[in-house]
Formats: sequence, structure tokens, C-alpha cells
Amino acid sequence: MVEGIGKSAQLLKILLFGRKPTAASGSLRLCGAVAAFAALGSLGSCGSSEQVRAGPPEPHWLEQNWTPEIRAAYHHASQGTLTLPIPTNWFMALERADGRGLLSDSAYLDTFGFIASPRGPDNPLGLPIGLTRTQAEDPRNGRPLDRIGFTCAACHTGRIEHDGNTIVIDGAPALTNLGEFREQIGESLKRTLRLSVFNGFADRVVGPGDTLARRQARRRLYAALVITAGKGLVAVLQKPDDDRSIEEGFGRLDAINRIGNQVFGDGMQLRRNLVPMTAPVAYPHIWDTSWFDWVQYNGSIQQPMVRNAGEAMGVGAVVNYTHGHSPRFTSTIPVRMLHDAIESRLAGRQPTQANGFTGLRSPAWPENLLGAIDRPLADRGAVLYRENCQSCHLPAPNTPEFWTSGAWRPLTPADPLDPPDQLYLRLNVIPVSRVGTDPAMAQGMADRTVWVPVSLGLTCPAGATCPTSPDRALRRFGFGDALGQLVELVANRWYDANNVPLAERRRLNGNRPNGLRTPIAYKARPLNGIWATAPFLHNGSVPTLWALLSPYGERPPSFQLGNRQFDPQNVGYVNGGAFTLNTALAGNRNTGHLFEGPPGNIQRPSGTIGRALSPDERRALIEYLKTL
Repeated sequence: MVEGIGKSAQLLKILLFGRKPTAASGSLRLCGAVAAFAALGSLGSCGSSEQVRAGPPEPHWLEQNWTPEIRAAYHHASQGTLTLPIPTNWFMALERADGRGLLSDSAYLDTFGFIASPRGPDNPLGLPIGLTRTQAEDPRNGRPLDRIGFTCAACHTGRIEHDGNTIVIDGAPALTNLGEFREQIGESLKRTLRLSVFNGFADRVVGPGDTLARRQARRRLYAALVITAGKGLVAVLQKPDDDRSIEEGFGRLDAINRIGNQVFGDGMQLRRNLVPMTAPVAYPHIWDTSWFDWVQYNGSIQQPMVRNAGEAMGVGAVVNYTHGHSPRFTSTIPVRMLHDAIESRLAGRQPTQANGFTGLRSPAWPENLLGAIDRPLADRGAVLYRENCQSCHLPAPNTPEFWTSGAWRPLTPADPLDPPDQLYLRLNVIPVSRVGTDPAMAQGMADRTVWVPVSLGLTCPAGATCPTSPDRALRRFGFGDALGQLVELVANRWYDANNVPLAERRRLNGNRPNGLRTPIAYKARPLNGIWATAPFLHNGSVPTLWALLSPYGERPPSFQLGNRQFDPQNVGYVNGGAFTLNTALAGNRNTGHLFEGPPGNIQRPSGTIGRALSPDERRALIEYLKTL
């Protein structure tokens, strides 16, 4: 992170508001020095490009049990996040760094992997899927906020292209490059400092005409850009978080570390809590997830509300950690909406053998677009699946055995939160020592500690050691323990403020306790829809299913991501794109989950989970996986 951000923001706030903020105000943000600029959003309406845009071919949406109305609401439902650190009208008015149009142009945002979305009641600005306008009151100081925020769909909407067709898949991993997007916002702000560029920017933000109000507004805008470009926002946007960070690139994000940095570093203004990005993971697919007993790659979180509110806090929802304008833990998060508009639509009703999953369903392989499935070959692959995959990933969800295997169980028979008819899918969580995949994500979450102000009242878990700082102002917690408690406090503040009764709180929390754990392990989820989730392994280090099932020596040591062209034979993206994933780096390693040698051979590599598969067997197994 860049030094001097706090001073820059203070200078700007003096300029804009005529008073110097105090450190206790909690209103400065390390990763967004222009949080205080939100008031500038009232200087004019959001601009839009006047260019005629030639739209891309109409995409194919696969049948996943969602109506177009549910899909549109999911794509743009605000979670109270204010992700982009500039006012909405600034974002809509900025020119691209190359001067070839507006930054907000859909065709340009497409180059970062964002999927165009039509204007409508849920998307009046015509923002891409996963972006929305959030307007809220800052709970720390009462000032209005108006910024662009990410939604769940920003990371969990997939797109593949084949033979001239575009296929969009709800709940699938996105292929976005958020790091490059962030840097280009910084480049656009830098370019806007040129007078010729700034004049057009000011016209779009505050309107034409040489009035006194316009001149004053332009001076404020220019002063904000100069201060931010010099010491704050642009520097933060353009430089890596830490020289030790691993580039995330297309389709990956170090989500856990970024959430920790946002909540415990940025939100609490504690630089000591910042860590580099060392464990990028591929965006997970989220169909069926609502019914898992534990979620996250390492099976670390149990309650849906903690997962969803924690994610919102990690991508820019604002929380008051002080005794300032509003009660402590007041936030911009619309807690009820996280369940009723997002989680409930993903989950549907209790899955059963008769009805299957009733929320967002996994996508069926579109034979009309990607080619017909070889059914005799898939039948041979079914035998191989039972032999090599089922013991970890459970029976295939399209078989009766999946529903009768005993994997569907209540949390605990006596759990008072758990309705007696509520069943959850117990997943196998496989130790890294056995599966052999890169341990960085699981190990990093288990090892990370954070300092938290004692005044926040977090409790040290039984059996843990939580030392205090020499001045007794801070206390050190395990990351998972602190995050779980903090998110619960934020949700409970919303419940209290809205007089939500206990039974309703339990429903909104998914009828599950706030369970957290940090195993050095990764969960093995069912493989329905796996064909639509490249790249593979939790860190996206293997490009195709063919490479995943091949001996380790045949896996590519590096490959390119960013190309959306799909390979229906090997099942994954065609190699190509601007980002090179180097698997030699810790955090990027493509080890483990191996099929090597004959059964029982003690010389097989660490992380071998099955015997070697012949090329014909790999083809058969891949063909069967297309049917799930």
C-alpha cells in the first residue's frame, strides 16, 4: 500500500468540507482515498456515452431454472457495496486512458471480461453484469455516498464462446481481470488532469456553461484529482498491494486476503493488518452451494449470512467501527436483501430426489452449441467415475444414489436453529497432505492473525490465545475467528435497528449457526456443471479437464488466460490471452489431484489420488462429466 494516503484525504476533506477530520472518525479509507469525495456526486447527473455502440451478438442463456426477471435482479442487486473509489458520475464521465471513448463504454469494459447488460429497471445506467449503482448514507459521518459497487454476479457469471456463439452461464466463474481494471481507472484519472481532457470531463459531470457554480465545481474536481493523483488514489490503483503479491489475472482473485485487508486494514485503519496477495483462487461456481454444510474452498464458513455479508464487507460495503454518527457496526449492507433477493433465489426450496435442486441449477451441456455427447463413450466414463471420482465427489447428482447415499443430513439432531426437515449436503473435506494441491489459500487463512481494537468487544475463543498490544488498545485474533464475530455483529446491528424478531433472524441466517474453522484442506464438491468452470483446481492452475486427468508431467507449466474461446474436446478455454499463469510460483502451483501409475505403487508422486488413466479412459471420463 502507498504511504501518505491519510494526509492526502485529510487535505482534500479540508478543501471540500472546511474542517480537519480526526483519526477517530473512521472516515478515511486506505484503498479509496476519495471516499470523502462522495459529496461531489451531487454536482451533476451521471453522464453516458453519445457514441453509437454496435452491440455484440445476442448471447445464449442456458436453462438454469431462473426467469429473466430473477436473473436481471441478481445481476444488479446492490449488496451495499461501494467498490469503485470514485463517485458514480465520475466513473460514467471518465475517458479511457487511450482517449478512445468513455471508460464506462460496454465494449471497453468487455476487454476486462465484464459482460454487457441491457438497461432496465434493475440497471438504469446500462452497467455490465455484476456492477450496480449504490446510493447510501455513510454510517460513519452521515454524508451521502453514490458509487459503483460489485454484486455477486461480478465474480459468478461465466461466459464462453465457440463457433461464433456466446454462452452466458449464471453462477459460473467469471473471466474478469479486476487488477487491470483497477489500474486503468488510475490511468484514466491521470489523463484527466490534462486541461483539454479535464474540460470535457467537467462538462459531462457538471454540465456546460461558464457559470460561477460550474467554475467552483470544476475547481473542486480538479483539486480532488490533483491530490488523489499525487499521493492517493491513482498511486493505489496503479501499484501492486505489495511487491510480494502474486498477480491474480483473469478469472482469479485472492478473495480471502482481500476481504481481510479491506475489513481489518482499510475499514479499521490499521496498516499492520495488511498482507500481500499470495493465494489467488479461481472464482468458484455457486450452484448448489446454499445446501453445502460448509462453504469456501477450504470448508471454513457455515452460515450463509456470514458468507454473504462478509463478502459485501470485503468489496466495499462501509461499516462504522466508531461511536460517531451512528451506532457501532451500522453499515450500508441491506441484510434482509442478502437473503431474500440473493441467497433464497440461489437456494430454492429443500432439494429432493423428485425435484432436484430448485434454485439456480447447474447448466446442462448445450449439444446444439458445443456438439453432441458421445453417449456410448459417456457410459464407459460412468464406470470410471464410480471407480475414480465418487469416493470424494459423491455419487453423480443425476443418479438416485446421490440422494440416498446418506450425504443429506441435518446439521446435528439437537441443533435448535435447524428445522427438523432441513437437510444439508455433507461434503468430503480432503486434507492437503492427501490431495497435494497448493496449500497457500488454506494455510494462509489458518495462519493469518489480525489486530482488532479492544473497544469492539470481540471475545477470545475458548482455547485460543489473544494477546493485547503494549498500549492495551488492540488485541490479536485468528483471522477466521475475528471475521466471523465481526460479520455477526454487523448483521445483528441491522437486525436490532429494524426490530427483527428471533425467528426471522434465524431464517435470514439460513437456520445455521455462525460456525468457522480453518482446516488445511479443500472440499470436494459434486461435479455437476463442472464442464463450465475452467480453469480447474481451487487456484485455477490447470486449464482443461484433459490436463487435470493427465499425468503431472503433461500438465502445462504455464498457460495464458483471457481468451474466451472454448475447447469442447479438452473442456476448458483455448490457450491465449494477456495473462500468463506461472505454476512455478507458490500459490499458483498445479500439483496434486493426480492420476499416476498403477494402484498401490509407493513411488507415485505425492498428491496421487488414483491410478493412471489411459488417453481413451480420459476421453470417456470427460464425456461422462459433460452429462452431469
